[in-house]
Amino acid sequence: MSDEKIIVGISQGDINGIGLEVIIKTFLDPQMMEICTPVLFGSNKTASFHRKALNIEDFSFNQIKDISEVNHKRANIINVYDDEPLVELGKQTAVGGSSAFKSLEAAAYALAQNKIDVLVTAPINKENIQSEDFKFPGHTEYLDDKFGDGNSLMFLVSDDLRVAVATGHIPVTQVASALSPEKILKKIQVLNKSLIQDFQVRKPKIAVLGLNPHAGDNGVIGNEEQSIIIPAINKAKEEGMLVYGPYPADGFFGNGTYKQFDAVLAMYHDQGLIPFKTIAFNNGVNFTAGLPVVRTSPDHGTAYDIAGKNLASEESFRKAVYMAIDIFKTRNMHKEITSNPLKISIQRRER
Repeated sequence: MSDEKIIVGISQGDINGIGLEVIIKTFLDPQMMEICTPVLFGSNKTASFHRKALNIEDFSFNQIKDISEVNHKRANIINVYDDEPLVELGKQTAVGGSSAFKSLEAAAYALAQNKIDVLVTAPINKENIQSEDFKFPGHTEYLDDKFGDGNSLMFLVSDDLRVAVATGHIPVTQVASALSPEKILKKIQVLNKSLIQDFQVRKPKIAVLGLNPHAGDNGVIGNEEQSIIIPAINKAKEEGMLVYGPYPADGFFGNGTYKQFDAVLAMYHDQGLIPFKTIAFNNGVNFTAGLPVVRTSPDHGTAYDIAGKNLASEESFRKAVYMAIDIFKTRNMHKEITSNPLKISIQRRER
């Protein structure tokens, strides 16, 4: 790893989507190289195809074979496959999935070897990436399997809103059975810890949403609130955490109640992501909390419908890069403070 700048590893995502477009657009800005050293795991030929499709002439990746060769003033690329896969913009293909996996696998390996500092993932198609080597609903589960303990947390973050989900990429029919007081408590613990170590929130205030309409109306519309969610909240309070709820999900975002909290724990994917994307679309970042490594992603998908049309906004991807860098720095600072609080206290007094 570089002592000069943070090395940001990037997986290219589906080659038929907008991933490479937003990556190229992000690093067209030379100021990005002042804050990090980007390394894309992919293919120079594939990247060149996208660059030509976008009619971008004043940009190219610096091709390297190993992280030790990085140019800290350029966007770098490591070829992770020698063949030249067929790019069919806007189409879901098997090649698009296999190429995405090769990129992700190489980037994750570099992260595990500490050759890169953080990982930013471009969008994959969750269907065509499935194989003997990738049997996961998405990035979050794959990275948890590589680096975690089964308790990672999908955490959507923007300037105005932070939303985590207790259950990830599972069918709605399985949500209720996937919840338990123990699981919700663990997610609250992970969320609380992340807010402190990754976002510098000293005493996080966390809101927990109910599962049922109107948070069950005291058992009239389901009893999961009484039997599962409230016990978890009470246990979290006993542990000293500032946790409130369960709140009815329908009015919680519309009336602005979310602004009173540092983060919100939703019970399932769409309950949290629909309001998040409504409020913060193109400005949000997907962060995988609860891992010993830092991984972020833009809050959008492959967007096949606009792939290759030069219509994709790079704003969310750029914010994902910024956030990965910020979390990496904040987490390291937190580790230093907690490992040697006396030293930090003396340094502050000397200033």
